[in-house]
Amino acid sequence: MCRWFAYISATEECLLEDVLMTPNHSLCKQVNSNFLPGLASHNQDTKQGELELATRNRYLNIDGFGVGWYSSTRAAYTTIEGPRPTLFKCAQPPLHDLNFKSIAQNTSTRTLFAHIRAATSTPVVTVNNHPFAFGRHIIMHNGSISNFEAIARGVCEKMHYDAFAAMGGRTDSEHFAALYMTHLGAHSKKSGGNGTSSWEENYTAVEMKSALIKTLEDIFALQKKLPEELPGNSLNIAVTDGNSMVAMRVRNHISEQPPSLYYSTVAGVSLNNKYPGTAAGDDNPDWTPDADWTRKAEDYGPHVIVASEPSTRVAEAPKVHDTGPWKLIEKNTCVMVERGVPKIEKMEYDEKLMSKKVTVFSDDESKMDGLCDRCGG
Repeated sequence: MCRWFAYISATEECLLEDVLMTPNHSLCKQVNSNFLPGLASHNQDTKQGELELATRNRYLNIDGFGVGWYSSTRAAYTTIEGPRPTLFKCAQPPLHDLNFKSIAQNTSTRTLFAHIRAATSTPVVTVNNHPFAFGRHIIMHNGSISNFEAIARGVCEKMHYDAFAAMGGRTDSEHFAALYMTHLGAHSKKSGGNGTSSWEENYTAVEMKSALIKTLEDIFALQKKLPEELPGNSLNIAVTDGNSMVAMRVRNHISEQPPSLYYSTVAGVSLNNKYPGTAAGDDNPDWTPDADWTRKAEDYGPHVIVASEPSTRVAEAPKVHDTGPWKLIEKNTCVMVERGVPKIEKMEYDEKLMSKKVTVFSDDESKMDGLCDRCGG
């Protein structure tokens, strides 16, 4: 399991420090803790349910960190138009990285992806950290593709050559990203399409969702060709081109749940030091209504945050079913965002692509090493 955080708004910038470091339960602090309101309703009153919840939402995410934010700086110096992603990655937890701390204190953006990693079988090195960038597009993932080694060659064969050549690591997540970019390129409006030229285009949220679903179906179909049925895949995915965003919470299993995923359209107010209140649930000591740099809460523009866990955890945690300003995204559900406004859609798959194999859990931690839905890679 990994954890990730995504923010997008057409008008409101966020300071990286405000959203990723300051809150009581910020992403940077989720390296060794979790907060999962509302998940108890998913059959967690049984021992099997408790183990499933614990396995797919584990405490430790210490195998690296990555952040991608969008800026239009390059557009002022080249023929490139619109915002482009900047990436920062390190192979250690983020709170003790002085370089990231300096960047976070001095960088704001209207589109932000951030990710902390819990590695599986691939090395703990910077190149394997999310998000992955292809032109103006970035992609990140939490979960795992079951028995990925058995289908990896088949996945690569479905990729456009440029997407295959752009991969720098060996994680299942980056392979998913490259295959997604191949399918997204099919929606290119330029002659020739696909390949690196298609990575410079913007696409609608509907086109991005279509490419994601095609990628999922390719992976599920390749797995169905294997001699034995595999457990379901956990695929909590987020993709963006800086203007639109699509996120989905997926597990292709008839009963089992994917890792946690939430969204909010109001939490941004307490994640911005210009506004009253703070993500820690306290009054903002710096905020005054007459200051030139402060704003009123009602003036905050449309925005959407999608995150593995709510960042705005107050000192006294709410009841187990109380998600506060956050809403739990249901299994096999997609959140599409354009101009800061979300649209929620349920996703349906061919029943033939759904797994029925029950994952065997154990409360003996040593027996779960090969079974855990930790981060891809």
